[in-house]
Amino acid sequence: MNISYKWLKEYVDFDLTPQETADALTSVGLEVDALEEVQTIKGGLEGLYVGKVLTCESHPNSDHLHITTVDLGKGEPQQIVCGAPNVAAGQKVIVADLGCVLYDGEESFTIKRSKLRGVESLGMICAEDEIGVGTDHAGIIVLPEDAVVGTPAADYYHLESDWIIEIDITANHGDALSHYGVARDFYAWLKQNGYATSLHRPDCSAFCVDNEDLKIDVDLQNTDACKRYSCISISGCEVKESPEWLQNKLRIIGLRPINNIVDITNYIMMAYGQPMHCFDADMVKGHKIVVRTQPEGTKFVTLDGEEHTLGARDLSICNAEDPMCIAGIFGGKGSGTYDTTTNVVLESAYFHPTWIRKSTRRHGLSTDASYRFERGIDPNGNIYALKQAAILCKELAGGKISMQIKDVYPEPIEGFNVDLSYEYVHNLIGKEIGKETIKEIVTSLEMKIVSETNEGISIVVPPYRSDVQRPCDVVEDILRIYGYNNVEIPTQLKSSLTIAGDEDKKHRLQNLVSEQLVGCGFNEILNNSLSKLSYYADNDYNAYSLDTTVKVMNPLSADLGVMRQTMLFGGLESILRNVNRKSSNLRFFEVGNTYKYDKSKWTEEDPARAYGQEQHMALWLTGKRVEGSWIHPDEDSSFYELMAYVKNIFAHVGLGINKLVLEKSDNNIFSKGLVYKNRGGKVFTEIGILNNKVLKKFDIEQTIFYADIYWDNVTKAVKKETLEYQEISKFPAVSRDLALLIDKNVEFELIEQIALQTDKKLLKSVDLFDVYEGKNLPAGKKSYAINFILQDDTKTLNDKAIDAIMQKMIKQLCAKLGAELR
Repeated sequence: MNISYKWLKEYVDFDLTPQETADALTSVGLEVDALEEVQTIKGGLEGLYVGKVLTCESHPNSDHLHITTVDLGKGEPQQIVCGAPNVAAGQKVIVADLGCVLYDGEESFTIKRSKLRGVESLGMICAEDEIGVGTDHAGIIVLPEDAVVGTPAADYYHLESDWIIEIDITANHGDALSHYGVARDFYAWLKQNGYATSLHRPDCSAFCVDNEDLKIDVDLQNTDACKRYSCISISGCEVKESPEWLQNKLRIIGLRPINNIVDITNYIMMAYGQPMHCFDADMVKGHKIVVRTQPEGTKFVTLDGEEHTLGARDLSICNAEDPMCIAGIFGGKGSGTYDTTTNVVLESAYFHPTWIRKSTRRHGLSTDASYRFERGIDPNGNIYALKQAAILCKELAGGKISMQIKDVYPEPIEGFNVDLSYEYVHNLIGKEIGKETIKEIVTSLEMKIVSETNEGISIVVPPYRSDVQRPCDVVEDILRIYGYNNVEIPTQLKSSLTIAGDEDKKHRLQNLVSEQLVGCGFNEILNNSLSKLSYYADNDYNAYSLDTTVKVMNPLSADLGVMRQTMLFGGLESILRNVNRKSSNLRFFEVGNTYKYDKSKWTEEDPARAYGQEQHMALWLTGKRVEGSWIHPDEDSSFYELMAYVKNIFAHVGLGINKLVLEKSDNNIFSKGLVYKNRGGKVFTEIGILNNKVLKKFDIEQTIFYADIYWDNVTKAVKKETLEYQEISKFPAVSRDLALLIDKNVEFELIEQIALQTDKKLLKSVDLFDVYEGKNLPAGKKSYAINFILQDDTKTLNDKAIDAIMQKMIKQLCAKLGAELR
């Protein structure tokens, strides 16, 4: 939301600098994202001057160009080639001098010395749209005879600078989506901080009905979607350009002026927060406005020429026969205000936020009006806005107010009654701020005190603050005006904040592992917890299904329709984005929550039990491990590389790998996968090579290795573990190798488990260094070459002890796996 510093001053009195104003707004919860000095016209008309055309001759090599000499009041006249049909000698014009930068939206170009059809040109004579002072491109600007040659265009057009305060409005602050809305909060802050100030806006004393010649009736059929509908007709309007002051107000905040009637409605919306719409009254058939939904499948063309299909959940503003507008969102083609319009109907309404939000998402339409209706506007601000707009229509378009205001408001929306205890306020804030301060703040925020006792007050919160309905909400409002920085943290609370609990240890472990992975060349990614429904609806994954998906009731879009069940798909999106940008050697990790729905746990008494949340750590590995090195040949990443990273994570947090059981994973996202579990069957990680079917859905052609670490299970398992470091043994380690002939279906991990179980004291590691299958081996067999490291921390091992351990190990492997020594 762009707020003009000068415009803000029209509603609240203050003398703070723009930066001080921005700081104050941030302190009351209206966070300022940017502060920028701007002109009403981009570039500030720098390099543009009033000039006089001294001569004008036809170009010898063109049938439409003219060669002119122009006096810019700075010495010798300049030769300029101009293609405008209306250029003539003796005219006063606007000239872009050499070096001037002109803007067309986000594009810009610099006026340089050039040749046009062989003739040198030292500038450019400009049309309105070329410099941003209008929209006409039929010819150059011709100024009055009294324009002074050499005058900068910025001075001629009385161009003034302003400051734009860009505010990030949160969803609960729809009341601040206007200059007057921001002024209300700013006024409360100024009063609390001792500044002399006042809050004001124009009165409506100039409003009066001129005649009853153009009556419009209103039939409000859907009172659920439209709580209030007001309108008024203005006859005899001249639709034309808005005056300079109005155009400048809109341009400075980023809106393009259109015509005086449309500009008035945009001005009212940005000034007071009430979206409005204007209809050509002659298009309102039967002089009747009907507010209703449409039959399913109704076709409707909006102002931008796009056709939309309306249904029973789309509210429309209709005439006696046809729809004219999608309520609160977009006008219809043919019913708006055009150059030929003379009679208009102004609409000011309050639409239910949910209806507008759903229609906006359904049709993919988002406008300044719908943005405000979705968040809730002031239901009691309709008439004020309508009167102000009607007054401006009389002043700027010469119209006559031709009916009494028609206001249909079946069930007036009242404010929210809140009983506020002083003790409750002080306890929640953590500081006693005084009864008078509390009353001053709530009053300055337009909350009405209806009764008061020694213990507290009863107040009515205005209905435009739809997020302030409970005592705690009121306290939040009091505190943001009082100032969070003015509440000191007690010494005893400071010390309590440093107490480490389970969550603190979990967070520290996460940081520890994150730093470890970054040191290994990984990059951390952060994906949205909201995901695409299609990832779970159109697949045959045995671990993730549509039935176990947590669905969002009012999704922002189809891409954000469900909560993620797995970290996998977000990571694949990140990989695809990088691969498409020629970055294919990737190491990613992410820590976040996943969500599941279990229908069997749902009960009417406690439906929340059916919803579960788990924290996971996911790792993705793809591309080359080494590439382009002069000392090392190119080498692909591998499953074993990722397995090593996972094992190092477990070692770093103190989870002994020998306490886990390794099994084949039945998760069909993997073409080959393993799973680490404890003896009780609780999963600690799944790791493997992603299935080509999964990769094909993302158009990824390279192999991806993926590990899903169940972080909640890991942190619970090591909660009571203490990492201990010991001195490196002074006694040498011993290495022994075995070549084992085993069945093809026996995995190395099984050999490793049996070996570690055979000797838990002296056996330090078991590593596979060669696998052979093929010639000279019996059918169905393969050969594993395995290295064993033995070490005693108290003495040097002798051959007798080593041989005893190795014989015991061979015996166990032969007995349990049918292994044979080669």
